[in-house]
Amino acid sequence: MSQLDRATGDVQRAIPSLCELEIGGTAVGTGLNAPARFGEVVAHQIAEETGRPFVSAPNKFAALSAHDAMVTVSGALRTLAGALMKIANDVRWYACGPHAGIGELTLPANEPGSSIMPGKVNPTQCEALTQVAVQVFGNDHAVAFAGSQGSFQLNTFKPVMLHNVLESIELLSDACRSFEQRCARGLRPNTGRIQEHLEASLMLVTALSPYIGYEKAVRIALNAQREGISLRQAAVESGYLTAQEFDGWVKPEAMTAILPPR
Repeated sequence: MSQLDRATGDVQRAIPSLCELEIGGTAVGTGLNAPARFGEVVAHQIAEETGRPFVSAPNKFAALSAHDAMVTVSGALRTLAGALMKIANDVRWYACGPHAGIGELTLPANEPGSSIMPGKVNPTQCEALTQVAVQVFGNDHAVAFAGSQGSFQLNTFKPVMLHNVLESIELLSDACRSFEQRCARGLRPNTGRIQEHLEASLMLVTALSPYIGYEKAVRIALNAQREGISLRQAAVESGYLTAQEFDGWVKPEAMTAILPPR
């Protein structure tokens, strides 16, 4: 959630720069042949009609020769797409299985199943969201390249930049809405599978290091792996600690919290 908050915050912070209009700069930004205060008056009228904070660009030379604000917005959309790509892939991998994969999440069954494997639940919403992210990455490359193509006082690439930015916005909006309604809302944890993996994890031994030292913790983990036994059993059999001490020191829930700064 924090990752999404940061990404959407970047998008929101980039939007105001789009509200600076170069209108009134005429050909190259001088304002030649435009009535006095034309840019300010028109920007104010557009702001009133749309309810958006449009203003006349303070430097119309820069506003006409470059479209950096549009490039910035596209970059923020790409960052958002990257966050969504990671989330969708994490969900997809956590749900893979359920028996031959991780299987810690249960996906909602939006379709009857695979065309070849009966009963299989495909991660279609995850796959759709990742494909949208790929398209947004491509759109951003086009926008960035187009933004670099201004020649002297004019950049004629604005149409392709607008097309790609608007397409990215529409794709991300639709994909996020669909993913939330048809996947995120129906996700369920497979608590039994999670507990199984938790009990089988040897890396919980990390919590023992402050109490018995690194070397003894290594011996416990390696012995558990060699013997095919649980970490708890290997720890108790080592004689380095008691079962009560293990239960008091190894608390997986404590490992999920953000530690305070040292």
